[in-house]
Amino acid sequence: MQPAPPGQGRSPEPRGAPAAALPWRWPARLGGTAGIGLTLSTGRERLLQALAREAERRRLFLWLPVLMGAGILLYFAADHEPSLWAPVAGFVLAVGTAFALRQRQRAALLGIGLAAIFAGFTAAAWRTATVAAPMLDRPRIGQLTGFVESVEARDAGARLVILVTGLAGLEPERWPKRVRVNIRSGTVSPGDHIAAVARLLPPPGPARPGGYDFGRDAFFRGLGAVGSIPGKIALTAPPRPAPAELALAATIDSARNALTRRIAEIGGGQAGAMAAALVTGKRGLITETTNADLRAAGIYHIVSISGLHMVLAAGTIFWLVRALLALSQTLALRFQVKKIAALAAMLGAIAYCVFSGAEVATVRSLIMTLVMLGAILVDRPALSMRNLALAAIIVLLREPEALLGPSFQMSFGAVAALIAFAERWEERSRAKPPSALPWPLRPLWIAASGIIVTTLLATAATAPFGAYHFQTFNPFGLLGNALALPFVSLFVMPAAVFGVLAYPFGLDAPAWWLMGLASEVVLKLAHWVAGIDHSTLVIAAFGSAALAWFAACLLWATLWTTRLRLLAVVPLALGVAVAAKPERPEILIERDGSGIAVRGKDGLLVVAGKPSRFVLQQWLNADGDARKPDDAALRQGAACDARGCVLRTTDGRSVSYAQDRLAIIEDCRRADVVVTPIPWTAACRATLIDRTALGRDGATALVRRLGGWRSLASEQAGSDRPWTRRSEALSAAPTRPAAVASPPPEDGTDPERLQ
Repeated sequence: MQPAPPGQGRSPEPRGAPAAALPWRWPARLGGTAGIGLTLSTGRERLLQALAREAERRRLFLWLPVLMGAGILLYFAADHEPSLWAPVAGFVLAVGTAFALRQRQRAALLGIGLAAIFAGFTAAAWRTATVAAPMLDRPRIGQLTGFVESVEARDAGARLVILVTGLAGLEPERWPKRVRVNIRSGTVSPGDHIAAVARLLPPPGPARPGGYDFGRDAFFRGLGAVGSIPGKIALTAPPRPAPAELALAATIDSARNALTRRIAEIGGGQAGAMAAALVTGKRGLITETTNADLRAAGIYHIVSISGLHMVLAAGTIFWLVRALLALSQTLALRFQVKKIAALAAMLGAIAYCVFSGAEVATVRSLIMTLVMLGAILVDRPALSMRNLALAAIIVLLREPEALLGPSFQMSFGAVAALIAFAERWEERSRAKPPSALPWPLRPLWIAASGIIVTTLLATAATAPFGAYHFQTFNPFGLLGNALALPFVSLFVMPAAVFGVLAYPFGLDAPAWWLMGLASEVVLKLAHWVAGIDHSTLVIAAFGSAALAWFAACLLWATLWTTRLRLLAVVPLALGVAVAAKPERPEILIERDGSGIAVRGKDGLLVVAGKPSRFVLQQWLNADGDARKPDDAALRQGAACDARGCVLRTTDGRSVSYAQDRLAIIEDCRRADVVVTPIPWTAACRATLIDRTALGRDGATALVRRLGGWRSLASEQAGSDRPWTRRSEALSAAPTRPAAVASPPPEDGTDPERLQ
């Protein structure tokens, strides 16, 4: 009897069965070179089998947004602006190759992958070309006129976004499209045309090399300058009719402001301010103390209208409409009430997004919610990884720059982890008997375990991104979310939905009172958690290489279903190894030379000059230093007089911060490094960093090397990107306007970038 050929005479493996294990151990009977070769051959065969099973389950589609993201990263890594035709041509060739070789599976997959990369690159180049607008070249003080697009009330004054119609000292073709300014007093409304003397500066770049680039973010938001209006504001006649879209935007913003005031007044205090922010997206009334408590408790994401709020709002509408329709037996039998409810939830989510200001994070959340609800309309599972991948593709095509921000990374990372867990849990639940708990305890157990598990998963998935962007970790975030989210889900958001529905009838006061009451409980819980020792841990900043390994680990673990996902431990280990040894500079210099920080003999930073509070906080966080910018110990170790300061590095090198020309001449003879906010062209024996170099390189850091110093700059040398042209004349400006020295803290820690 002849043995069956390979592949025949075997019972076929059922679909969905786990893949064969990868060769983690050496076969005991093998040894030497032959054993190694056979093991590698077996491993390759099992790897191909696992990949084939993933393809059978249609999991390869999930990697399309990943490849698109790779193309977007390549675009932003370019040192000059790429031509648009090049990625378009590459995309067309890749698609043509995939179609021509469609009979050869591997070649076709390669063509599709290249097409996805070129699609991401093209989307980024197209987005830059469509939003490109002039950015202010240097700090300016002059007459500003424009239409008020939006107004956000704050503790002191308000923040305005102005569509520019005139700026003194600049030709019309060099006017920024819109600017954002703070005012201390005065009353203006959206849609007004105003004139005032404004202090403006270009959107600042990173506070340190590798830090958050507010200038790039402002470019894609259409902001060409930021600043303040210290004096009076006059209402004037516009030089031209307002754009049609401005009238609609002004009407919506006025309605948002009116509702914000009503909710804040009825809710009362900070609870009312938080309740108003959840409904209208206006966060200006929330104080920094409240923000700090929410951050420490790990629930800062609830004050930004994003995924949580969109799901709760759409889910509440879906449940209400479906429940009301189900009350009628005729409607329930004749119509598909589930789909009607899904459609109503989609319309409600769109209205919620528009009314809340349609911020970047809110729009991303809306897209994800619409994809999930749309799956119900076509009889597909609402919560699936394919829906998440489709939402990611839409978001990346619409706003490719979002990939670089923590909002996209953390929101999609958290949802991917939750969906992957749900997929595994569903498979496991089919093979296990139902819980033996009695009925009264079963719902409580499911709710409690659900909150704990989802919070743990979301925290684990987002922790690397939060640590990279904000250099903080909240170890009691699980406790804060477990205590606060039930109040948000069961009381705050349902009250918000009822309040919005009752608002046109003037019967909304009870809803806002209840919402304020529940918000007060949330704030008290946040304050209690924030009071626990070490509720906020500051982590030294690690580089993008470590973040890339962490992202690869998350993607590998969530997108595969076979035992291939076990290989995620490899990028995880590499990410931990790289992040554990961050590169900590010896010297940090602010972008305009107004202050420096030097690592002293005790390993801590010592500050000289007058760096802005925001920049100094960024330096301390990146160094893993929990001290505050007003800590007197930061100045200890610097010998200063009226002409400058002298500091010592850990190895005893002398660093001079010279504030006049005589000090530069003297310190160039005896110091190892001289930093000055003054332009300097004469020879200097020491390593010299003056205002001219800072105007070219931006914020600078010096890392010690055996042969001297290695310089790291926040502005890429020779870079010619649209968002880096903001500092053309920085070296010619001897001082900066005091009122607009740096962006306010919200620009670096904006909650909308968290979710």
